[in-house]
Amino acid sequence: MSTPVPWGDTKPPWMIGQVKHLGSVTLGKMLQTKDTGQDVLAPYMRAANVQPDGVLSLDDVKEMWFSPSELDDLTLRQGDVVVVEGGQGGFGRAAYVAEDLDGWGFQNSINRIRPNADNDGRFLTYYLIALRATGFIRRYCNIVSMPHLTAEKLAAIPLPLPSGSQQRAIADHLDRETAEIDSLIAAQERFVRRLHERRDGLIEHYVLRGIDPLHVGADSPVPFLPVGRNYEVVLGKMLDAGKQVRPTDKILPYIRAANIQDSGLVLDDVKEMPYSPSEIRRLDLRAGDVLVVEGGSVGTSVVLGKDMPGWSFQKTVNRARPTGEVDPRFLAYTLRIYRDRGIISVLGNKSTIAHFTAEKLRALRIPSPPLGDQRRTADHLDGETAKINKLIAKTQRHMELAKERRIALITAGVTGQIDITKGA
Repeated sequence: MSTPVPWGDTKPPWMIGQVKHLGSVTLGKMLQTKDTGQDVLAPYMRAANVQPDGVLSLDDVKEMWFSPSELDDLTLRQGDVVVVEGGQGGFGRAAYVAEDLDGWGFQNSINRIRPNADNDGRFLTYYLIALRATGFIRRYCNIVSMPHLTAEKLAAIPLPLPSGSQQRAIADHLDRETAEIDSLIAAQERFVRRLHERRDGLIEHYVLRGIDPLHVGADSPVPFLPVGRNYEVVLGKMLDAGKQVRPTDKILPYIRAANIQDSGLVLDDVKEMPYSPSEIRRLDLRAGDVLVVEGGSVGTSVVLGKDMPGWSFQKTVNRARPTGEVDPRFLAYTLRIYRDRGIISVLGNKSTIAHFTAEKLRALRIPSPPLGDQRRTADHLDGETAKINKLIAKTQRHMELAKERRIALITAGVTGQIDITKGA
């Protein structure tokens, strides 16, 4: 059986070879944390430094011990290509080394490709980016429980072999075109950040009304009351993994922390476990309940818009059920701004909160204006945040389309689907 290639049945207008025909492939050194007596402590490249967009990020640098000969063998020079060797989400990520990294080595989570003769590392990097984006990189990996793109597998990957001048022409063209797209994406990302700030500012303005929750005076125009004053707070059920199911138990889908997002409930990945009749009655879900993340993204919440018969929730989630004259949407908006401003951490535990327990949620003091004010505030914020959310979603879709166009452009360029090498 022939090895699959990303350009399908249509061959590019060049010879077909393998990565090893463009350069030598070398796997990095296994992590060494102790000096053997003659070693050198040096920074090293690892998988985390290679970003999905083909950019090297050197903000977080680690060091380990290399022998002098290892540092000579495992150098990183301008023109090299670094490729992530393993990891479920990272294998095959590639980046071009644009300048010499004097004194650096690289770890065994990285393969280095050093182009030979007249070959251009930028062309090879773009090719590997296209290979990963189109899903073909997985076909060349050793896959048992975790994919590994070994040096041998990487060296054997098929690829077109344009001349060195053609490689440079393709790389120059893609450098220009992707720079324009990247600039557009960066501008859209800045716009999305401003929209998030605008939305958070609106919520803070209408919920807190200029009052600092950390320093509420006796003369505050709005009372600050514990959540437990007007809500019944209950923690969900501990996971029953491995326990025998009793005859009276019923298997139910349950809400866990991962299902609760700022955008609402995300139920595309739902798990189930057994609940006893008493647990089903005690841990039911009704319209108006506020589900609050207990651990992880602490304080993230969602208000249920309708009853959810046949569902329950797990112990990574607290359920706050109104018992007084309150609007649960107002509580959700309050928790959101408390989370984003770090107020939950300070008021809940005077330090960093790893778990937002039911006790801490009950004790959390929040602004508690009359019911009419809560409804008007929630109605206004529902309308305004919906407009902002729509604009955020539209902008994010434009960003996705730009990224798709970027990949399509790269793939077409490196596989000869468009001719950008005339005169090269």
